[in-house]
Amino acid sequence: MFTEAESDPVLDADTAKELETPLRTALLKAQYARLLDPRRALLIVAAGLDGAGKGATINLLNEWMDPRHIRTLAFGEPGPDEAKRPPLWRYWNALPPAGRIGIVFGSWYMPLMREAARKQPRTARMARHIEDVRRLEATLAANGVQVLKLWFHLSKDAQRTRTRRLLADPDTAWQVAPQDRKVHKRFDRLRSAGQEIIAATDLPHAPWVVIPSADERLRAVRTGQAVLRALSPRHAPRVASGAAGSPAAVRIADRLGRLDYAAHLDKDQYEQELLQWQARLARAVRGQAFSRRCLVLAFEGQDAAGKGGAIRRVTHALDARRYTITPISAPSSEELAHPYLWRFWRRVPAHGGIAIFDRSWYGRVLAERVEKITPPAHWRRAYEEINDFESQLAEAGAVLVKFWLAVSKDEQLRRFHEREKSPFKQFKITPEDWRNREKWDAYRQAANEMFARTDTRHAPWHVIPADDKRHARVEVLKTIVQALEAALQKEKT
Repeated sequence: MFTEAESDPVLDADTAKELETPLRTALLKAQYARLLDPRRALLIVAAGLDGAGKGATINLLNEWMDPRHIRTLAFGEPGPDEAKRPPLWRYWNALPPAGRIGIVFGSWYMPLMREAARKQPRTARMARHIEDVRRLEATLAANGVQVLKLWFHLSKDAQRTRTRRLLADPDTAWQVAPQDRKVHKRFDRLRSAGQEIIAATDLPHAPWVVIPSADERLRAVRTGQAVLRALSPRHAPRVASGAAGSPAAVRIADRLGRLDYAAHLDKDQYEQELLQWQARLARAVRGQAFSRRCLVLAFEGQDAAGKGGAIRRVTHALDARRYTITPISAPSSEELAHPYLWRFWRRVPAHGGIAIFDRSWYGRVLAERVEKITPPAHWRRAYEEINDFESQLAEAGAVLVKFWLAVSKDEQLRRFHEREKSPFKQFKITPEDWRNREKWDAYRQAANEMFARTDTRHAPWHVIPADDKRHARVEVLKTIVQALEAALQKEKT
């Protein structure tokens, strides 16, 4: 794997000059072609041995291409705000839009590299890190982000020689980081770690390219050639079936058909219980234990099911500085230029925060499926991508509560007519609502399959009959409080 790189090959100046001019021209043409046909973003991961010239090469790549359309990002240890969110949150936030190029230093490979380079790597943790990486890259590739991974490598002696040369000149000494000086002593272990990582994560949709790095001219040309190949239309990412998860056979129960739509709460009992659960919610989110958690609420359901009213009863108990409400509608042009989960990752709250989604990431397997906006292969794959997203939220401390507010067909019709007659509610009824009603059975089928495939231990679905709004609002509050109190109790034990 590293045989050529550790032989420290050299490119003479004349040959390098002969190769460089047409390479730079081809790179610029390929970059502009991608901008004019922005179907995919290109994400370049710069990894490999410290002191192998990654930074200098990426700086040169920015000179060769148009840097206005390249975003270079360097990630170190997570900062205070980043540490309060899932580990992958900061990478999702930094994804380049379609047509653009992103270059990442200090990527999601950092935890894997640290573990692999231990004297005695922990097998279970290694396997977990590898699985996380493979899932992320498969999801990115399947959703329009092309991943190219460059591993910069050179021999042990060449790395030490380069480090000493840079340190000897005050004008270049700044290029040497503290960890660069330690590579020589740990070279064999780092080399073995690199081999294991590349072998486990080199896939057609996210390939590794080893860049011989002892000679700066060869290093630059090989890097440029790798990027040029990636920008070629012939190298579009192809995700193998099942690489990002594909739906397995499951039993799909008719959960909406089994609901008791006659469930009812009288006014006096409603007001008493409403105040009780709001008070408990207020206490829970103001306690010290909640500073190590966050709350994510996703509301789905048929049109006119009362999602807005339920949300208002929840926020009545909350400090407006602590929560955000995100109503989800058709994606903007910026959102369409990114993977569909990107706009939800951006709104993941930090510990101590609350995010409320009025409709959510489940639009992929509901409206986009029923309205045939998204090809079947994409929405079928989305079940596993969504489960993975929610799993990461839960592992990072989020209490995730998902609601489906369900109304009967007759009650929905009554509310539609009520909205048409009321000057205060007319804005709530649109031609789209009537069109959706005509596809009642299709939406019901999609919802039942969604429950079956995404009802998990850490993110269960709460399907609540909402023909009686009082009953539904109290059930929503009670469900949130019970889930939150149970999670906070674990923080205390």
